[in-house]
Amino acid sequence: MTLKLYYDLLSQPSRALYIFLKICDIPFENKIVNLKNLEQYTTEFEQINPFKKVPVMEHNGFKLTESVGIARYICREFKVNDHWYPSDSKRQAKVDEYLEWQHLNTRLHCASYFLVKFLNPIMQKRPPKPEKVAEFESRMNDCLDIIENVWLKDKQFLVGNTITVADIFCACELEQPRMAGFDPKKGRPNLTAWMEKVIEETSPYYQEAHKFLNKIAEAPPRQSFNFSFNFKA
Repeated sequence: MTLKLYYDLLSQPSRALYIFLKICDIPFENKIVNLKNLEQYTTEFEQINPFKKVPVMEHNGFKLTESVGIARYICREFKVNDHWYPSDSKRQAKVDEYLEWQHLNTRLHCASYFLVKFLNPIMQKRPPKPEKVAEFESRMNDCLDIIENVWLKDKQFLVGNTITVADIFCACELEQPRMAGFDPKKGRPNLTAWMEKVIEETSPYYQEAHKFLNKIAEAPPRQSFNFSFNFKA
């Protein structure tokens, strides 16, 4: 096996790549980097990724450290159905349009809310400030409304009526706030229908990748903190 994926399933882009590799039936070696144990900061992992983050891909000695770049590389180097990342220039550009947009939108706002509401309070051992949570929730809601009313307007998926890698990346980002008790689907029928389609198209790997996240999201608030520290990939 020549492809290695360094990941933790509590990482949004890690889940996206895990699902993508599985649904495309591309064999890979699991290299778990346990974030709760801060394994990303070890000397050993720094040799793999000096940025100290997951995911990382290694293919025959060639390493990549950015998830979107990894997905594009996989589509070029392996046999992947064309709909995931179309070879047609214009269709591919529409997938890239979302993947570039998400960095300062979906990923930024969902991840920031998760950090402020859930992860930072655990790490700092003190409750979040309500006004700060409200501020980040407002930003995230604005982003979710754009997904609902712009990206998913009159389409089944983000860039058309066929699923692409953009949909997997987006869905994994939208799952993250659920661990902080926020339901991104509430009041958003387009987004709700779209997420159901993404799950259906990537089953059973989508459910597999979100198994531990779902345990945290569905647990009572106090228990969810314990889950976050007892997570085993």
